[in-house]
Amino acid sequence: MDLTPYLNFNGTCAAAFNFYAEVLNGEVVFMQTHGESPAKDYVGPDWQDKVMHACVKFGNMSLMGTDAPENHYRKPQGITVSVTVPSRNEANRIFQALAQDGRITMPFEKTFWSEGWGALIDRFGIPWMVNTAQAS
Repeated sequence: MDLTPYLNFNGTCAAAFNFYAEVLNGEVVFMQTHGESPAKDYVGPDWQDKVMHACVKFGNMSLMGTDAPENHYRKPQGITVSVTVPSRNEANRIFQALAQDGRITMPFEKTFWSEGWGALIDRFGIPWMVNTAQAS
């Protein structure tokens, strides 16, 4: 089984996925606009450059996403993307990068389960939790 979050954006998918690839040391492995797709005749000229489908890989994990047309777009609600890395320094670096121009909902700090954990909504409207793996 493969379980992959599929994120919806309101026109910022390309910028978001390029940002996530950079911050999380991943690679955008696929990105196609509506204008590049066989469905190009079904969207207006203002939607041709919006992303129909994108995938960014991080090792064996991935995120997928799209720019949802205005009548289908809904702000993320009831879901959070969670990332866990081995070191506190790396977790803090990721947290600070994702939080830039976003909104911190829980500051990155030591908790009873982790050397560092924090929550935020990034500048693209996506909620994140960043966690340091607990030492075993």
